[in-house]
Amino acid sequence: MLQDLANCPKFFFKGQAVHFLLLLALVGCVCTLADFGQLASRQLFGGSGTTWFLLALSVPIVHQVFVWLAWRSELCYGFLTKWLGSNAFLAYRIVFFVLFLSRPFTLVLLATADHDTLAIPVLVRIVLCTILALPAAYTFYSVVRYFGLARASGADHFDEAYRHMPMVQKGMFRYSSNAMYTYAFLIFWVIGIACASWASLVVAAFSHAYIWVHYFCTERPDMDLLYGKSSG
Repeated sequence: MLQDLANCPKFFFKGQAVHFLLLLALVGCVCTLADFGQLASRQLFGGSGTTWFLLALSVPIVHQVFVWLAWRSELCYGFLTKWLGSNAFLAYRIVFFVLFLSRPFTLVLLATADHDTLAIPVLVRIVLCTILALPAAYTFYSVVRYFGLARASGADHFDEAYRHMPMVQKGMFRYSSNAMYTYAFLIFWVIGIACASWASLVVAAFSHAYIWVHYFCTERPDMDLLYGKSSG
């Protein structure tokens, strides 16, 4: 928790004006690129393609806004710890990973509803999916094997012990200090390409761009606070 409580309101919203401006810009681009006429004509499990598109688009937004609120409320006020005690981080992680796993799940539903709206030959799909899936899969392995899911979800915002751990430079982290955002999010592109779905590729592009908005507007300021300006 921040020592200077007078600075908490200011830090709580640090980077968020830019965050929401960029979010509006990204959503505007997505809505411009989406073919809502085509989506409206598709059905899956009683819902239109438009419904699945809006759901797949909404989940990343809810996820990343939740993380901002959870991280900053804990850093500034220790809110979750005061409310839930020793169960604070567990409760946070449950919500975090439910939302995280909902991202590919809803994207698969959208891609299924919107399948074959792009004329991509099957062989080309296989090649592209393989090229993208391999670094994504190795990144997920590296996160679990070397980084840890707790740390990946933001354990350093709840437990000071995590702030003294060394940087991970094994697995995919040998090639990028932010392998999770650089490579792991390629898996969303794989879903769209595999199904030849234009709408899911649009959402994949949004999700990949929006995670970098999270990094620069939320995570990076938090890292500067927790580790100092020289944090990587």
